[in-house]
Amino acid sequence: MSDLGQIRACYMRGPLPVRLGGIAGNLARIRSCAARGIGSAAIADMLREGAYMIESTARDAEVEVAAQLAESQVRLALWSLRWSAVAGDQDRHTEMSGEAGEWSDRVLAMSGLAG
Repeated sequence: MSDLGQIRACYMRGPLPVRLGGIAGNLARIRSCAARGIGSAAIADMLREGAYMIESTARDAEVEVAAQLAESQVRLALWSLRWSAVAGDQDRHTEMSGEAGEWSDRVLAMSGLAG
């Protein structure tokens, strides 16, 4: 897994919209990998990295955005806890993919970066 300190330093340098865009990108990668049923270890890393990115970003966001981020962080934490049990279950991958895609779209909308 990537060094979480480096990830935090990278994301904290950017303005809030860019950091939110990074979180949306992380969620989109989870969606893509889960949909294809590949990268079990990579998905586990992305789940942890995403939760850490949210933790590092939410404190700088407005209350409404921070609340949405907290909700997505809880979802990532739950997926991470259950990942070893569902890593080989394509139905669970499909479910996770759909939810990650929805969260990615929400966070991207919150960032204001979407065209």
